[in-house]
Amino acid sequence: MDRYSKAVVRELKALTDNSQALLSATSDAAEHKVVEARKRLIAALEKSKEAWNQLQERAREGMEDADDAIRDHPYQSLGIAFGAGMLLACILMRRKSFEARAGFARK
Repeated sequence: MDRYSKAVVRELKALTDNSQALLSATSDAAEHKVVEARKRLIAALEKSKEAWNQLQERAREGMEDADDAIRDHPYQSLGIAFGAGMLLACILMRRKSFEARAGFARK
C-alpha cells in the first residue's frame, strides 16, 4: 500500500472513530435537531462502511486476477515489467537531463 492510500485509510479511520465518539457523546440528547443529525450520521457511517467493504472486495478481486494472469503467463509478465521499467528509466533520465540543461536545482 502506498503512502497516499495509507493516509486515506488513516483519515477514514479517524473520521469513523470521531463520528462514533460524537454519537456516544450525544446519545442522551433529545433535541429534535440532534436526533436528526444523529440519524443522518448513522446512515452516512453505514454507507461508508458498505462502500469501504465493496472497495476492499474489488481490490482483492483485482489482485487475484493480476496474480492469475501472472501465473498463467509468466514470461509475458516478465517482459511487460521489464519494458515498463525501461520506459520509466528513459523518462526519468530524460527529465534529469532536461533539468540539468535548464539549470533547475533539485531539492
